[in-house]
Amino acid sequence: MKKNIFASIIVAFATCFSTFAQETKTEEKPREQGHYNTNKFRQMYDIMATPNMFRTASGAPGPAYYQQKADYKMNLELDDKNSKLYGVETITYHNNSPENLEYLWVQLEQNIERPDSKTPLVESQNIDKAITADRFVKKYMDKPFDGGFNIEYLKDAKGKDMSYTINQTMMRINLKQPLKSGEKITFSIKWWYNIVNYQEGANNGRSGYELFEDGNKLFVIAQFFPRMAVYNDVEGWQNMQFWGRGEFALPFGDYEVNITVPADHVMEATGVLQNRKEVFTAEQIKRWELAERTFDNPVVIVTQQEAEKAEKSFSNQKRTWKFKAQNVRDFGFATSRKFILDAMAVQLETAKPMAISLYPKEGNPLWGEYSTRAVAHTLKSYSHYTFDYPYPKAVSISAEDQGMEYPMICWNYGRPDKDGKYSDRIKYGMLGVIIHEVGHNYFPMIVNSDERQWSWMDEGLNTFLEFLTEQTFDPNFPANRGPAKNIVPYMKGNQQFLEPIMSNSENIYQFGANAYGKPATGLNILRETIMGHELFDHAFKTYANRWKFKHPTPEDFFRTMEDASAMDLDWFWRGWFYSTDYTDIGVKDVKQYFITENPSAEVKEMFNRRGRKIADAQPMMYLVTEGTEDFKQELAKPFDYSSVKIVSDYVDANFTAAEKAQLKTPKYFYEVEFEKPGGLIMPIIAELHFEDGTTELHKFPAQIWRRNNDTAKRVFATEKKMVKIQVDPKLETADIDTTNNVWPRATQDKSKFDELDKK
Repeated sequence: MKKNIFASIIVAFATCFSTFAQETKTEEKPREQGHYNTNKFRQMYDIMATPNMFRTASGAPGPAYYQQKADYKMNLELDDKNSKLYGVETITYHNNSPENLEYLWVQLEQNIERPDSKTPLVESQNIDKAITADRFVKKYMDKPFDGGFNIEYLKDAKGKDMSYTINQTMMRINLKQPLKSGEKITFSIKWWYNIVNYQEGANNGRSGYELFEDGNKLFVIAQFFPRMAVYNDVEGWQNMQFWGRGEFALPFGDYEVNITVPADHVMEATGVLQNRKEVFTAEQIKRWELAERTFDNPVVIVTQQEAEKAEKSFSNQKRTWKFKAQNVRDFGFATSRKFILDAMAVQLETAKPMAISLYPKEGNPLWGEYSTRAVAHTLKSYSHYTFDYPYPKAVSISAEDQGMEYPMICWNYGRPDKDGKYSDRIKYGMLGVIIHEVGHNYFPMIVNSDERQWSWMDEGLNTFLEFLTEQTFDPNFPANRGPAKNIVPYMKGNQQFLEPIMSNSENIYQFGANAYGKPATGLNILRETIMGHELFDHAFKTYANRWKFKHPTPEDFFRTMEDASAMDLDWFWRGWFYSTDYTDIGVKDVKQYFITENPSAEVKEMFNRRGRKIADAQPMMYLVTEGTEDFKQELAKPFDYSSVKIVSDYVDANFTAAEKAQLKTPKYFYEVEFEKPGGLIMPIIAELHFEDGTTELHKFPAQIWRRNNDTAKRVFATEKKMVKIQVDPKLETADIDTTNNVWPRATQDKSKFDELDKK
């Protein structure tokens, strides 16, 4: 195959000076000490868990993978007037592990609200130099809220008392005999607790009631029952205490839940409603049946007029709502006499789930216009990137100051003013929360990661998909997290207050940026700049499908993304997830070279060192730059290969007329040295600007740094004179310092480019 003559010139030039550089290092030096491999492209065997029969090196579940199962049957009663919840639950726990279990661990998250809770004691405090009267009373004078579980009994399947020990938010059930591998156990717990007003400074804030001016309450109830902890191959029992931030790790199971509330309440919950005809009017059922066939606009099931009538009654009668849910990891419900309810069907490839919203009249017109549509759009978008939504419904509940998720149901912030007006900030804020919380159905409700340990595995992945979903919902959506440029203020912050993404949520200073923003940005950079849409989307979908209804770890995600894309990303995971390094790539130096047929002093010295004569070598071309003794002003002109005899002779001898017409004809030669003051490895994106106002974009993979993690050089042979070069022109890599991204620098003499800039 014939070579491009100009490529040959550049290769010869580079080889010549590379050899020369090596030969100048012959002087004697003291022998240096050996060193360990600190190259940022080294593999992560020193960090990641060793693959095994439970979790394979490919990132997939192994042949010995198992997970436990916990089934619940519950009878609940809500005391609306006194804000109390009473419950009796029967748990059937299946030990699918290969081990025998000496005891069981149950989570009691409501105990964070106990008067003796240790959660308030783990935070440092400073005296308030100025404080409002209400805050002063609450902080120094008011007695603690009397919350937390009151356990009335724990009994086995025969009704006999069982021994248990409570340690803050965890309860150990002391078994008389170990629960053997492959066996199951059934036991019952009776309990009650006082429901907190979540707007009055509760420790939890994820569950409770909202009090309205007319005395009505809107209940959003979760973490409301003793729940089995996860037991798996990674940690055994997940028994880390609930301190308030790190969320939940739960096994899957089947639920049968009966909830008794005042007869004028409207409710939604995890699972399928079993007795719709008993709790809705005949007209409301007809509306529901219409909604099941309607895919374009929400159908109002419980109207505002009906809700306004109900909120005035305060019924003393009771009504029981019955729900069943299969293969879910948790259960939540919301109930109030103030609720308006609307719904519509969502057409997916393999399913037709319902998108549902419940909201008080205070939420209109904002909620009636946008909530259910946002739910439907979220299910379509997330299904596209992962798997078709497998549950029968997704419910959005209007609960002021909230943003929390559970299987099939979530509570969301955002209401208009009393006059019904709302700003774009409120509108997009509400939409963002709805998309985010509904999206949590996928991560972690189905792809069931351990939130107590790794918040980013649900918050970060979900925020990334939220960003993609927001952009398709509204191209002008003001996304806060996702674009690389938005994470820069965090990345360039004080290192004393930064932690790697791979940190437990309780140990993080800036939780939102660390668990939500930085992981989402990293995934967006992978998709847009490093992997490309096709490779990334396939790998991400592979991860989601491998681990739906299972318990993945960070290593399972990292390994699957590489396994399904044929890309070694250890350098990226190590830098972006395991360190607080930042991106800073710039242009260190630019040299323009000119062609000459006379050997330079450097080349002569090289030949002398090798004991050779230039005259004995084959004819060569030489490239010199301004500022060297070999540069002559007559060389400072665009290169014309026809004027260089050895080049023109080579072309004439090796190319036909047709092939000559296809040859590139570069006139200018530049050697650009890139520097990387930041620790993070990233691709180099370089935009060349030419004298005629045109540009040319070059992308170099991150592996350009593989042998030298600090600097890299590239040679550009162009047909036009270059007047500027800019690194990362579209701000794709979260570069924290763009002052070194442009050559020539603002401080350099740019007078010769002023006229171009004016144009």
